[in-house]
Amino acid sequence: MSERQGAGATNGKGKAPNENDTQKKVPEDFDIDMDAPETEKAAVAIQSQFRKFQKKKAGSQS
Repeated sequence: MSERQGAGATNGKGKAPNENDTQKKVPEDFDIDMDAPETEKAAVAIQSQFRKFQKKKAGSQS
């Protein structure tokens, strides 16, 4: 009973693969003003970081 189960035996989270936690956590409605300048700035910042990540990832594979 003192043996630990390896991470590869399950999905790595210690839960059954059939559980759908993501559907429980995501609200059906969200209240984000898509026309607000703060939202646009946030989107640009996120996209910039994602592009840097993709560029770095592509550079390490070649």
